Amino acid sequence: MGVTNLRGFNPNNHVFASKLFEGVVNEAIDFFTATAMLQLPPELQFEGAGVYALYYFGDLEFYKSVSLRDDKTSNRPIYVGKAVPHGWRTARSKDDRNTVVYNRLREHSRSINQCENLNLSDFQCRFIILTGKENDLVIPIEAELIRRYAPLWNSTIDGFGNHDPGAGRREQAKSEWDVLHPGRPWVQKQTGIPPNLQEIKQKIEKDGKNLGFS
Repeated sequence: MGVTNLRGFNPNNHVFASKLFEGVVNEAIDFFTATAMLQLPPELQFEGAGVYALYYFGDLEFYKSVSLRDDKTSNRPIYVGKAVPHGWRTARSKDDRNTVVYNRLREHSRSINQCENLNLSDFQCRFIILTGKENDLVIPIEAELIRRYAPLWNSTIDGFGNHDPGAGRREQAKSEWDVLHPGRPWVQKQTGIPPNLQEIKQKIEKDGKNLGFS
């Protein structure tokens, strides 16, 4: 095969855009936001991979810009995540008989329960199950929800979805989320210099105002 002549090359000729793809993602988002909010974690176990969101209804002062306590019609989550089975990224997972979304919601529930200043009863969740070919929509749906709603624990405060890094990485610092919400047992073993609590609260207040959420 000969070498391609790049003279006159225009990268715009290689850009693919599809209104059909955009329409499918928007259809999925509309479906997602029309589903009922449920207690966290859901009472009954269910199967499937997909995308989920957490919603906060509490009265913490520094979360007043994102709490749905007095805004029952909002669709703005505090966190958005995805859950896929092991091997999904390399197309080695073909079985929809898994409970990865349910497991992830239970995992997040444990994190919230361990915190000194959060109540699990102040949270609800919503999710969309994607099976078969629709499973490939997990990443674009998650990305669009984050882009559209800028959930606080995705876009401003890092660390909610973190896991125990293990004994060999205890020199790491606590995340912003763990400074804001102390209590997860494994976090107490981390020895790095943590972020400043007041600066974290100022970030929340600033971003809430910039996004029109306060």
